Amino acid sequence: MHILVVDDQPLNCTLLKVMLVQQNYEVSTAANGVEALAILAQQSIDIVLLDVIMPVMDGYETATKIKQLYNDVHLPIIFITSLEDHSSFEHCLEAGGDDFIHKPFDKVILTAKIKAHSRTRKLSLKTHEQNKLLEYHYNQTEREHEIVEHIFNNALENQHKFTNNIDFHLSPASMFNGDMCLVGQSPIGSLYCMLGDFTGHGLAAAVGALPASKVFYTMVNKGMAVSDIATEVNAVLVQLLPGHMFCAATIIELSSSGKSVSAWLGGLPDAYLIDQQGSVLKTLESQHMALGILEGDEFERELIHFEVDSSMRLALATDGIIETTNADGEFFAEQRFIKALASKPKVTSQDVIAQVTKFAHGSKQQDDLSLVLFNCLAVPAAAEEQAAYSRLPFNFSLTLNSQQIKQTDPVLEIVEVLTQVGGLKEHRSDIFLLLSEAYNNALDHGVLGLDSDIKNKEDGFIEYYQLREATLAKLVDALIIVDIRYCPDTLSLYFIICDSGNGFASTDSNANSNNREHGRGLSILEEIAEQVTYNSSGNQIEMCYRLVQQQS
Repeated sequence: MHILVVDDQPLNCTLLKVMLVQQNYEVSTAANGVEALAILAQQSIDIVLLDVIMPVMDGYETATKIKQLYNDVHLPIIFITSLEDHSSFEHCLEAGGDDFIHKPFDKVILTAKIKAHSRTRKLSLKTHEQNKLLEYHYNQTEREHEIVEHIFNNALENQHKFTNNIDFHLSPASMFNGDMCLVGQSPIGSLYCMLGDFTGHGLAAAVGALPASKVFYTMVNKGMAVSDIATEVNAVLVQLLPGHMFCAATIIELSSSGKSVSAWLGGLPDAYLIDQQGSVLKTLESQHMALGILEGDEFERELIHFEVDSSMRLALATDGIIETTNADGEFFAEQRFIKALASKPKVTSQDVIAQVTKFAHGSKQQDDLSLVLFNCLAVPAAAEEQAAYSRLPFNFSLTLNSQQIKQTDPVLEIVEVLTQVGGLKEHRSDIFLLLSEAYNNALDHGVLGLDSDIKNKEDGFIEYYQLREATLAKLVDALIIVDIRYCPDTLSLYFIICDSGNGFASTDSNANSNNREHGRGLSILEEIAEQVTYNSSGNQIEMCYRLVQQQS
């Protein structure tokens, strides 16, 4: 400890210095307040022993200036005084004094007081260092958060480019959002949207958004199907995230014409297809586990498809909306969410969030709040250079037996082969959807003889896919034939998918019946292909897809 003795009497300074040096203290001396302030400015002093009555600058003024100049860390001031009146003591305390020592000096009392104030000084120094360290880390954290926030904003915020189709709200519970809303347009004009909710909230939850967004935008730019995007995002998250983290998500694709939607739903609350008044036309229930849980061989790629028109909207929300609580602990819940959607014509995301906030009535936000209202409007395709289509005609065919049907999913491999042909890569999404729907219909309803009505029951999807797995395991003596022909003169692709199943009744020409008997995707196929026909037995589908339709 370094002690400064300030006294205009040399004898007092000498006496105090000898007593303190014997106690192993470092001692400096000053004859008045001006000298004391000069020493304090040059050296680190831990305790000041200050006389009251001095020339040039007395102890009262000196104490006041010391406290003003050195207020970051507590610097104890012990007044040296021969005064006995209470008013003098009060004046010393008002000036900044912390204690008193009476003249003549008592060595025992002096030593005790210095030891007591040295402990206070050390504690103050330690606290000051800790505060400086905390301030440093706080500033570092703030800087890092600014950098990360900048990266997140540039990586994730693409929604504002599609204001006609997307009305969204993202409200994080902390600085970083564990929810993400990704929007992108494929080369052929389809509009994709992914609403995701990572486990928890804050920075730890948000870190998965960067790799997920990179996969999403990369695959959208390649025109990949929704099922491919879900599969690839899942593979990345399984590899990167710890076991307790995952991402509940809904991924949708709206065709460029605005007439059809494909969706993969994994773990988020129910989505709703609504009209302009907010009435629910269709409830879209989650069919799959969240992304980042299942390994690739277990992952479920199945999509749902349905037709829409310009009067319809899709309402997607994370569980932060329905799990918002009020002061009584009640949840906002699904029914209030549905009522909020119907609270006014063409309701906006801000209208809905305002009702959620009003319901919470000041309760602290516990989770990220995210809402997307997706308008099913036509989306003009982005301008692209005209594709250089191959001028060579070709056709190929493959026949799959029971064993091959069980062990392979040929659609993706076929699409990979086709998109190597000049000009076909830009049509990858449509080609995949045509082949996938036709092949899966041939397998599920033709070869396996499954009934789609099972899906309409409660937990029907689970029952359907359990039955599918069991039936497929027992499959024998079955065939699926895929034939593809490319005609460069008309810039057309012709697909024929034939199965060894019983087909459906040829006397029933109703399109809805065909859709029910032969699978969910007939309307989607007719939307994409120029022509879709079945043979008389109902176990063969022929499709003509015109490439030139995408050049308008």
